[in-house]
Amino acid sequence: MAGLSPQVTNLIIILGMMQVSKKIPWEDSQTLFLVRAAYLLSNAIIISVYAYTHYKINQKKDMTTLKYVDQPQMGSTEEPKLITTTVHKYDVDQMKALYKAQMMGVGMMAFMHLYMNYTNPLLIQSIIPLKGAFEGNEVQIHLFGKPAIGEMKRPFKAAAGFMSALQGGGAAPTQDKKTIEAAEKAGRGGVKDE
Repeated sequence: MAGLSPQVTNLIIILGMMQVSKKIPWEDSQTLFLVRAAYLLSNAIIISVYAYTHYKINQKKDMTTLKYVDQPQMGSTEEPKLITTTVHKYDVDQMKALYKAQMMGVGMMAFMHLYMNYTNPLLIQSIIPLKGAFEGNEVQIHLFGKPAIGEMKRPFKAAAGFMSALQGGGAAPTQDKKTIEAAEKAGRGGVKDE
C-alpha cells in the first residue's frame, strides 16, 4: 500500500477487517480469548514503543529553541499565539499527547466491549492503533532515524480527520519569520517553556 495516505490505508484495513470479522465465530470462548489477547498484546507493544521513544527523546535532550505561531481552532475567536519552547519540551509534550490518546482509546474500547458487549471492534483496534504508532512522527524521527524535515518538521501539522485529509489536511502551526515577528510585536504569548 505504498504511496497511499495513512487515512486511506486505515479505511482499507477497516473494510477488510469488517469482512473478516463476519467469518469469526464470536460466540466461541476460545476465539474471543485469542482476540482479547491480541488486543492486549497490541496495546502492550504500542506503550512499549512510546516508552522507548520517550526514553530516546530524554536521552538526546535537544535544547534547540523552537518558535512557532499556534493557529487557533477553525471558527475560534482566539488570536494566534506565539509559542517559544525547546525541541525536547515539544517532543515530550507530543509523547504525553500520544499516551493520553492511547489510554482514551483503551478506555473507550473497554466500555464498548465490557459494558456494551461489542466484540468486532477488538479486531480492528488491534491493528489500526499499532499501525498508527509506527507511522507517528516522533517514532519515525527517534526510533527509525528519519530526518525532521518536510512533513516531519517540528512543529508537526495538526492531525487531520479522514475528510480533511482528502481536502489537504489539518492546519499547521506557522513558523515563518514574518509571522513570528508580528506575533512578538503584538505580544501574544512568547513565554519560553523550560
